[in-house]
Amino acid sequence: MSENASPLDPAVAQERCAALIDMVCRGGADSADAVVIGSESQSIEVRLGKLEGADRSESADLGLRVFCDGRSASIHSSDFSDAGLKELSERAIAMAKAAPLDPYAGLAEAQMLAQPPYPDCDLFDPVQVTPEKLREAALAAEDSARATAGVTNSEGGSAGYGSSMVALATSNGFAAAHRATSHSLSASVIAGEGAAMQRDYAYRVARHAEDLPDPLEIGQKAGQRAVARLDPQRVSSGPRPILFDPRIGHSLVAHLIGAMSAAAIARRSSFLLGKENDTLFPDDLRLLERPHRQRGLRSRPFDGEGLPTRDRALVQEGRITGWLTNCAAARQLGIAPTGHASRGAGGAPGISVSNCHLEAGGMSPAELMSDIEDGIYVTELSGQGVNGVTGDYSRGAAGFRIVKGELAGPVAEFTIAGNLLDMFARMSAANDLEYHRTINVPTLRVDGMTVAGE
Repeated sequence: MSENASPLDPAVAQERCAALIDMVCRGGADSADAVVIGSESQSIEVRLGKLEGADRSESADLGLRVFCDGRSASIHSSDFSDAGLKELSERAIAMAKAAPLDPYAGLAEAQMLAQPPYPDCDLFDPVQVTPEKLREAALAAEDSARATAGVTNSEGGSAGYGSSMVALATSNGFAAAHRATSHSLSASVIAGEGAAMQRDYAYRVARHAEDLPDPLEIGQKAGQRAVARLDPQRVSSGPRPILFDPRIGHSLVAHLIGAMSAAAIARRSSFLLGKENDTLFPDDLRLLERPHRQRGLRSRPFDGEGLPTRDRALVQEGRITGWLTNCAAARQLGIAPTGHASRGAGGAPGISVSNCHLEAGGMSPAELMSDIEDGIYVTELSGQGVNGVTGDYSRGAAGFRIVKGELAGPVAEFTIAGNLLDMFARMSAANDLEYHRTINVPTLRVDGMTVAGE
């Protein structure tokens, strides 16, 4: 590797992976895979119209996984030199030979690996980003938020840009890389005075700069949200219908996806254990995964073990469609890999999904709440009161009361509780689905939840 070569260059990264694979196989490994994960980013933060901070970073890590006689080891380094690769390969082989036997570890079968040409998901934006442009955007977003009547202070505005690269190679024939960019913009402000102050924010991230909203829109949304929360009231305890705003409703889907992980099933630590053939959702709700969505925040042409990624329904006709696996978990459960391996520079592959969305329903949010005499529209959740084994759900919340089918003022300092299985069975969706998050959902209604307030 030449001194001027950057490991963030996909061609350089692939060459380093190939060189490392060759070293460990000649050194006695049965098989191996190598990954390079690199990123660079810059961000500007402003507060009250002045520069608050500027950050620029660049990193690149090389990960190696080695298999020897049914044993395996993972190791990573930031030294991409020939000498560094040689040392890394020798240490990895020694570690693998000393590791315990693992009957489930190993590469994906060669015939399962993704083949070129790989899907082009349009994840890389070639636009030139300068600190001056980022500062202008951050200032515009904050100024717009501060101009909202009722806003009294600011926690700042920020704008950022980043690019990333992933290269993966395996000893049984896979070698590919892909790049992506991200642009972000946010504003966070405070409304009111003293003990009555309320804070809220607006944030957006996109693969391409042209897909970001105008900074004025981000600022206005942050300011309006903060002012709308002023003078919150308490609520009485009891059962109520709950509506989840899309910016927090996606967390319900995230809990489901975590429980669908084959690793959790193998550990018997999922509330979905034994429920794979049960009707869990209303028949008209579908959860879809779209790994090749153009400019998607989690789009990827192949997974962390080199398997192809494919569109699929995760929930259909009220049922989940199977577990989400990497190769090790698939072997442990005796099922086929599903292309959901995730990979960092260190450690064994994990399990993750790509872009997901819960399909929109037929009613507007106003229509979805029109028959609610007394309910709550939740815009914020706090705490971590979710039990992944039982599905029990209890989280602090804030939002707005629903009285006789309409929003009726802010409420805060209460808890909503239930069980995720019951919540899924009573879930209905509005028609306001938008695609700008990793997990996208419309406004969701869940009947029969328990509210703990006054």
